Amino acid sequence: MESGHTLSPTAWGICLHWLLWHGADITSVTPGGWTAAHIAAIRGQDACIQALIMNGADLSVQDDRGCTPSHLAATHGHSYTLQVMLRSGVDPNVSDKYDWKPVHYASFHGRLGCVQLLVKWGAAIEDVDQNGNLPVHVAAMEGHLYCFKFLLSRMSSMKQALKVFNDNGENAMDLAQRFFKDNIVQFIQGAEIEGDNQNNQENLTFPGHVAAYKGDLEMLKKLVENGIININERDDNESTLLHRAAGQDHIECLQWLIEMGADVNITNKDGETAADTAKKFAHLSAVSLLVGLQKYEVEENDEIDDQDVKFFERHGVQGSTDAKDELSQSEAEKTNARKRAYEKVVELRRLLEIAESNFKQLGGISEGDIKQKKEDQESRRMIKELQVQLEGERLRREKLECQLDECRAEASHRQTPVDQIHLNNVVSMEHDSSDSNKDKRKVTKKITSSGGIFMRRS
Repeated sequence: MESGHTLSPTAWGICLHWLLWHGADITSVTPGGWTAAHIAAIRGQDACIQALIMNGADLSVQDDRGCTPSHLAATHGHSYTLQVMLRSGVDPNVSDKYDWKPVHYASFHGRLGCVQLLVKWGAAIEDVDQNGNLPVHVAAMEGHLYCFKFLLSRMSSMKQALKVFNDNGENAMDLAQRFFKDNIVQFIQGAEIEGDNQNNQENLTFPGHVAAYKGDLEMLKKLVENGIININERDDNESTLLHRAAGQDHIECLQWLIEMGADVNITNKDGETAADTAKKFAHLSAVSLLVGLQKYEVEENDEIDDQDVKFFERHGVQGSTDAKDELSQSEAEKTNARKRAYEKVVELRRLLEIAESNFKQLGGISEGDIKQKKEDQESRRMIKELQVQLEGERLRREKLECQLDECRAEASHRQTPVDQIHLNNVVSMEHDSSDSNKDKRKVTKKITSSGGIFMRRS
């Protein structure tokens, strides 16, 4: 490798994957107790951390001082690397030998982005170290005003937080005065904490976003270059510095952020990129600047064609290290690198298929076969349960049909006497009618026989 050239984060990740594939010991440590994860955390190698996590690395391993990789990521201000670890389940409140948690380290070194991230993930900012120092004490003694303000804003009681003493009987004001941190002293003396409104609160929490919104490039440079905030820092709406600058059409801020490697493909809670924000406010110059840098998303119906170079130009996954341009590579070089990486993936898949075939021929059973066997067993179990339920429903139906037949028979039996009674009534009425007619005939005959005259009345 030529002198002065360094590998990109993606290249480091590929190298580490190759080493792990060939049996590198993931548990080996340096004389100071550092594992590969500790070193990746120090360097902010996101791809390496992800590779180590995928291969089962223990991120809770402590070095000789009791520091885990999360302590070191917080120390060096690598908020995205820290976020990768927190998402994998790392405890944000793990302590070193001096009861310092990652938030103590971030506060001591003025890493506002890491402090914000740790608080978001549940960091206990009201826990003390073995000397009784809160993270706010540590920020005060080092003069990190933005971290100090943010920590104060997240304490349960700001007034009480300023009055808390450590084991040496010193509060935040005492520590700031002892270490000559005039900015902290002036803030404490002049702050009217109870009068802070919501806008001021937001200013304390996300100073970088406020600077980007106002177009204050000098303040933005100071915050980013001193490691106080991350270039891709997000606020409560998940908007980045680019979103804020794009919304106000601050072209100089946008250009500088892009030169520093800000990711133009990150979306906020509304699913908008910085370019979308600029379009919403009709800032055409910002739109033209940002749209040309956006990476294409892979459509669902797109298929990988290793003969189509254009496919390998479509990239830009959120958080991808490819967008950082640390090597100042051309687009053609990046495309070729992606194509080589894909060809390696294809080769490894082919080798994996061959290895699995050989394993099966030797009588082994693969994870896929075991999974399929379990799925078949589950299917058979479900079918058996359904068959039992079906048989139960069949018996229930037969029982109901028997009950229906019995009800019909009983109804038929009860209907017969009713019909007989009706018939008897009809017969009786007919018999009475015939008897009445006979009596009438007898009366008529008797009258006519006596010699009387029958006259019809008109």
